[in-house]
Amino acid sequence: MKEYFQYIPHLILFIIAIIYIKDKFFDHTDYNSMLLNGGLIIDVRSKLEFSSGNIVNSINIPLNEIASSTQKIPNKDQQIITCCASGMRSASAKAILISKGYTNVTNGGGWVSLERKINKK
Repeated sequence: MKEYFQYIPHLILFIIAIIYIKDKFFDHTDYNSMLLNGGLIIDVRSKLEFSSGNIVNSINIPLNEIASSTQKIPNKDQQIITCCASGMRSASAKAILISKGYTNVTNGGGWVSLERKINKK
């Protein structure tokens, strides 16, 4: 059993590499088109995290407030892009919004990565 533990760091690096490659090379979502057509970026990080850096024109609704803050997003058919630090909280936010009846929700993943994709020329 002990010999299996030596592979944990390699497994973690492999998973991180797969996530990076997937996000870097296989996300063909046209975020700019979404934004040009009235889309909204919702950053679900904490207020402190959001204040340390964010995407221009994104709004901050922390994940723990998203279910009770839907009045800030009255149009349930509006294109919504969720983001956070890594993509985990934004995935949860997407699920919450869909459960509340929102129909066009996309998990944009980490905000830095999303910002890079938006600003890509």
